[in-house]
Amino acid sequence: MKITLDKTTCLMLGLGDMAKIFYPVKVSQSNSSLKKHRSRSIFSPFFCCFRNYNDYHVEPPPANNKALALPPPPEENGSPPKCDQVQVIPIPSPPAKFLLQEVSIADYGKNCVVIDLDETLVHSSFKPISNADFIVPVEIDGTVHQVYVLKRPHVDEFLQKMGELYECVLFTASLAKYADPVADLLDQWGVFRARLFRESCVFHRGNYVKDLSRLGRELSKVIIIDNSPASYIFHPENAVPVQSWFDDMTDTELLDLIPLFEGLSTEEDVYSLLQSLRNR
Repeated sequence: MKITLDKTTCLMLGLGDMAKIFYPVKVSQSNSSLKKHRSRSIFSPFFCCFRNYNDYHVEPPPANNKALALPPPPEENGSPPKCDQVQVIPIPSPPAKFLLQEVSIADYGKNCVVIDLDETLVHSSFKPISNADFIVPVEIDGTVHQVYVLKRPHVDEFLQKMGELYECVLFTASLAKYADPVADLLDQWGVFRARLFRESCVFHRGNYVKDLSRLGRELSKVIIIDNSPASYIFHPENAVPVQSWFDDMTDTELLDLIPLFEGLSTEEDVYSLLQSLRNR
């Protein structure tokens, strides 16, 4: 049976290639262009993605780690954001309740890594994919739809290594009804100590922003890996950017990043190493 979804339904679910409501960066490449072979090094994501962040014309946040107040709930069928609408808004008071619980004994002393889902670890589509790794049923308005999920190359190896080195948190702007079952299938090793979804984001100027100051962790020990610069505009100094992934099965981005994260896992202050990489 052919499934036709209108724009509002796509926005409700939050899938990247249907609505792009939580991908503030507009993707212009076609799937075919993404398949072109490109040379890589461990530092290649920094040069491309920090350039993309600068395109937003966003001033870095203030040095003091001040929390951000949550605005009224957004309309899920709003228009996609424009880059020049993104800005930093410092709010003086800390959050009354943090998003994460106390650090477990097993993770005590580890740095915390916040990992995005869509176009970072997987790519999902309502359109049937012959080589899909998962097919996830998602109920929308009483109707069950099949979502086809592709895993990014080397994601299993990457997640296992992250689970050994860090306290790992999944943080996605997608809805839990989609992202939670995908995470169940993707994370076979219990890597994610916590899962945060759209309701944990700060909706600011048309973007779902992941405010790291609300986690309840020391920011100098927090790293976020995400394909969307607008997701971490409040804390760009904590970010390890990655390129958006759709279906290029020759991609090695996650594999290339493992040595970097091995080095960051032993840092008392991640800012110094990340800053040195940006300077290079």
